[in-house]
Amino acid sequence: MSSLSGDWREAIDDADAALIDGYQSGFPVVERPFRRVGAEIGLEESAAVDRVRDLKEAGVVRRFGAVLNPPVIGSSTLAAVQAPEERFDEVAAIVNEYRQVNHNYARDHEWNMWFVVTAGSRETRDEILAEIEERTGCAVLNLPMLTDYYIDLEFPVVNADRFARESLEQRTDASATRISEAATGGLSALEAELLLEIQDGFPLSATPYRDVAERLGYAVEDVLAAVERLLENGCLKRIGCVVNHVVTGFDANCMVVWNVPDDRLDEWGERAGGLPYVTLCYHRPRRPDQEWSYNLFTMIHGRDPEAVDEKIDELAADYLPVDHERLYSTETLKQTGARYDELVGI
Repeated sequence: MSSLSGDWREAIDDADAALIDGYQSGFPVVERPFRRVGAEIGLEESAAVDRVRDLKEAGVVRRFGAVLNPPVIGSSTLAAVQAPEERFDEVAAIVNEYRQVNHNYARDHEWNMWFVVTAGSRETRDEILAEIEERTGCAVLNLPMLTDYYIDLEFPVVNADRFARESLEQRTDASATRISEAATGGLSALEAELLLEIQDGFPLSATPYRDVAERLGYAVEDVLAAVERLLENGCLKRIGCVVNHVVTGFDANCMVVWNVPDDRLDEWGERAGGLPYVTLCYHRPRRPDQEWSYNLFTMIHGRDPEAVDEKIDELAADYLPVDHERLYSTETLKQTGARYDELVGI
């Protein structure tokens, strides 16, 4: 079982725990949000700010602010290559050069390098994939998301759970949401500037929204209204403490790919996405010309590889009785937030 890195759990109290697990989303969109948060957990406003700052410095909270939604704002895809072992580091260095690549992981599979490309248009995205293919000499498997059944990396971490949401019994809400490969248009100037300003997080102060408004030269009321609109239209997934799952012990993470009959895809995708232990569930295309027959992807995050495998066995036996493969991540090659200056047209 994975140990909790740095004994972080022993270093926090109930107020820290409330911040970590209670405010991964739903952070108030008001001028003085920490005043409200502090009142809810029994802290003064300044103490609540300091607590989040300390958790960030300790690495438990990776970032405080908004989680932006690349497939909605830009044109995004998951891609993979089969990098020869002797050239693996060389291929990874080439892939990681691209600022549009924000995640890259080694996985235990013949397709051994998996990365996400997000660009301002589908054309630019595909040009980058073609360039990577030419420069590395490795064929690229291009798997854009077509349907989102459930995506949420928000889950309790202040516990001894072996896998995400083990202590939760209720199912989550899952539904089939179609994803366009075209970038979202129609952002106002304020919304575009705001996305750029907050992509690395909000200022850690008692007045984060007002600080952003002053930097951009807008009234705080206009910024608050823009944040609400971006949450409503899906450009922002959530606002709160973005937890470092590796530091908190959730490092046994497995991507499982499934060969689901096309006429059962929505039914079974929603069913799997509704399970508490499934943190991601989405439809991506088959690529039969590249011998890729899988069309449903799920992720399970855990601290204990054996517990994660048990849940995958349960998923295969009770919910997805079809051929599947387990792609455990073995190394993080790159992990940054997607960059939005190109995406929003500024």
